[in-house]
Amino acid sequence: MPSVAVKLQSFLFKFNLKQQLQSRIQASPDEADPSCVTSRPEEAVAAANPTFSDGVATKDIHVDDPLGPLSLRLFLPETVVSGSDSKSRFRVHGEESYGGYSPPAGRGIRRLPVMLQFHGGGFVSGSNNSVANDVFCRRIAKLCDVVVVAVGYRLAPENRYPAAFEDGVRALYWVGKQANLAEWSRSRWKVGRDIVNDSFGASMVEPWLAAHGDPSRCVLLGVSCGANIADHVARKSAEAGKLLDPVKVVAQVLMYPFFIGSVPTKSEIKLANSYFYDKATCLLAWKLFLPEEEVNLDHPAANPLLPGRGPPLKLMPPTLTVMAEHDWMRDRAIAYSEELRKVNVDAPLLDYKDAVHEFATLDVLLKTPQAQACAEDITIWIKKYISLRGHEFSY
Repeated sequence: MPSVAVKLQSFLFKFNLKQQLQSRIQASPDEADPSCVTSRPEEAVAAANPTFSDGVATKDIHVDDPLGPLSLRLFLPETVVSGSDSKSRFRVHGEESYGGYSPPAGRGIRRLPVMLQFHGGGFVSGSNNSVANDVFCRRIAKLCDVVVVAVGYRLAPENRYPAAFEDGVRALYWVGKQANLAEWSRSRWKVGRDIVNDSFGASMVEPWLAAHGDPSRCVLLGVSCGANIADHVARKSAEAGKLLDPVKVVAQVLMYPFFIGSVPTKSEIKLANSYFYDKATCLLAWKLFLPEEEVNLDHPAANPLLPGRGPPLKLMPPTLTVMAEHDWMRDRAIAYSEELRKVNVDAPLLDYKDAVHEFATLDVLLKTPQAQACAEDITIWIKKYISLRGHEFSY
């Protein structure tokens, strides 16, 4: 069973979360902010640091397009500069000194897989630059040796379904556009020295991704409701096929996905009042996320087991599902993993004893040995699909 400290933290967490959700449900339309909300005032935010603090450099990217701004945070592990002159990592741009990392021009630059990460929070809270998400993404970037692109999708109820799902797909296409722009730029000029704009004037080549990102080894990772977004993006990438070139989604990781359905499973009944995110609280989140005329627990965004939901499952990428023993949503995630295995998709389950929902990503649990072990287990599996030397890892 979880410790007494975890139980106390869970009680306080659920009380505060329910109060926040109730206040948003009761807010009048005039009080709602119609803008593209991607974070909450109560969320503790970590500032971006373009130097290799703790072995990872970070920067924020804001992309404008007709659907509205898209917020991204890049996490670049220090391994990209291994063996290079440390004095050349930081450069001067124009008349002002820029204290962050700038990729050197020329060949021999190390390229890493790209991971799109979608944070949790029940579609109504959380952010890609929160302290908790920053710590988690730094950990994953270092362990997996990947460039992490954390997506700040639009939050409900200001932006209901399909806004968050659209933002996930937009982020994937942004990675593809960056890869194409970088390749075009390399054929004309040195990367990072010139600006290339599209018709909206907002598609400058992102130097970190252009120099160090390998979009042909793209991984999706979603946390809680972010797993629902990741699975949607994986389906869209399967539908697009070669139209996404050079981006190729080679694997996805679903960490305790936020799946639900109208017919309760055994775990939804037995563990309905489980830790941190109980079923009643999550139902409030779904009420805020889905359009008022579409509040249905068998909505395609909620239930992955519905027939006719996108491309055939056999086209889905290898999918690792992380589960917790005390998570009321576990049964449906397990059933989805089983359906993937039936069509010969590599879809293992990692099931953690005495663990709760978001045990590896919640701020109060991030420093636990179990959270660290989970990140290491994910790394072992991901390495099967992103290693240039083949599948030298087994699971």
